[in-house]
Amino acid sequence: MLKPGGIMTSARANRNLVLVALLWGSSYTFIKMVIAAQMPPAVINTLRGLISATLVYLFFHKVVKTMTWQEFKIGAICAIFNFIVVQLQSTGLEFTTPSNCSFITSAYVILLPLIAWLFYKKVPPLKIYLAMGLCMAGMLILTGVLTNGFKLHIGDILMMLTAIFFAFQMTYYGYATKHARPQVIAFQLGFIQAICGTLYTFTIDSHQLAHIDWLAAAGPVLYLGVIATFAAQVIQVTSQKYTDTVTAGLILITESLFASLISVVFQVEPLTQHLVIGGSLIILATVIAQFDLRGVLARYVVKGHPFRHS
Repeated sequence: MLKPGGIMTSARANRNLVLVALLWGSSYTFIKMVIAAQMPPAVINTLRGLISATLVYLFFHKVVKTMTWQEFKIGAICAIFNFIVVQLQSTGLEFTTPSNCSFITSAYVILLPLIAWLFYKKVPPLKIYLAMGLCMAGMLILTGVLTNGFKLHIGDILMMLTAIFFAFQMTYYGYATKHARPQVIAFQLGFIQAICGTLYTFTIDSHQLAHIDWLAAAGPVLYLGVIATFAAQVIQVTSQKYTDTVTAGLILITESLFASLISVVFQVEPLTQHLVIGGSLIILATVIAQFDLRGVLARYVVKGHPFRHS
């Protein structure tokens, strides 16, 4: 994080965003570890939100204390979307692998233009249809539908719902970030996640509390709250304004790759042919959907060609 008046280079900002993608990708494996310690997803999200909100308040309390009523409402809507997403995602991780979770969730990128079509009557570009085809092919391979028949696991279905709600969440974030300060939104995300998680825990998951192995869960939960939530958000907010959107997006998409690699390294899941091929197709689909590839080529390839005339 920079001191007031400090200057960050784009190269340093890009390195920071690689770290953000790594931290986000690692969270799937740590959630899986906590679930293995018999902690219900709602409790995970309660503690994760509480830790993050506390740290946001400690570091940015001057901003949080001046929250306006409009910012409170905007942050609350963001937070409700966020809780639905993290609850679906962490519940789905009980029944599927970190790689499936991260790759399928990344499909939200393809859904964003479709949501714009639904609400703003903006017809999606032709590349979206290509991206959708590649994404569907990747999911069919990744989830084993082609080899096991059309019988999806409940975990994969929950991940698809996660991608849908995450797409709506990101659409609303486009409005929210223009009308509320990021520190306020970050605080609301954690605070309301903790409240919703607590309500969910004591109304639905209370019977599971006695089975939690708190000793085994403590370390991964602290990591999720401090590193994968608070630190990752602060680094992203601090760094992303010092680089361009195309570069930042390309870097952050590697979250899915990091999630898969970390899961394999920690032996949470094996490295399979389905994982490599299916995951690669979904990553390719998200890249095609999110970026103007002709613009990228023009900027990074043609512009830098040694024989290009000025």
